[in-house]
Amino acid sequence: MIFRAVEDADLIRQAARGSVEAFNLLVSRWDKRVYNYLLRITRNREDALDLTQDVFLKAYQNLRKLEDVGRFSPWLYRIAHNEAYSMFRKRRPEADVAELEPEATENGITVGGSPVFPMELGLAVASALERLSPDQREAVVLKIYQGFKFEEMSEILGCPVSTVKSRLYTALELLKAELAPIKTRGVS
Repeated sequence: MIFRAVEDADLIRQAARGSVEAFNLLVSRWDKRVYNYLLRITRNREDALDLTQDVFLKAYQNLRKLEDVGRFSPWLYRIAHNEAYSMFRKRRPEADVAELEPEATENGITVGGSPVFPMELGLAVASALERLSPDQREAVVLKIYQGFKFEEMSEILGCPVSTVKSRLYTALELLKAELAPIKTRGVS
């Protein structure tokens, strides 16, 4: 992992000096992670794909402004966060971001309803994540799925570490309450 970080730093420096090849290598290393992050917060594949392209376009245009190459990851995710919430604001007349209703899963699995089997656990977790507020879901995605530290999350989300922790711990408690019945409904 350290070797990869050193390689990323070199690629970032080269890309900042105008190397398109170096930037393309950075994109190939980071695009799946950024896409998955955006997919989890937008809950829409097409939006996540479009936003991922927008994120890397903005990153390319502003790479020279990145002062510390060691902060590339939080910087990139901050761009992704801003792009996603910009899209949410543009769509606000259609639906208030904070009041988005969770969509039903394709096969109708719900944690509170029919039994959830081990192979369906991923769907149950995804469904439970959808029930969180966008701020809470993003905190869970950044910490659990992306592995960011609280300070990095604070930088990405543009709020104090205490707010990040509050969002995350509240979300985890809600997820725990939502998913707790799964333990009692295992395979018989």
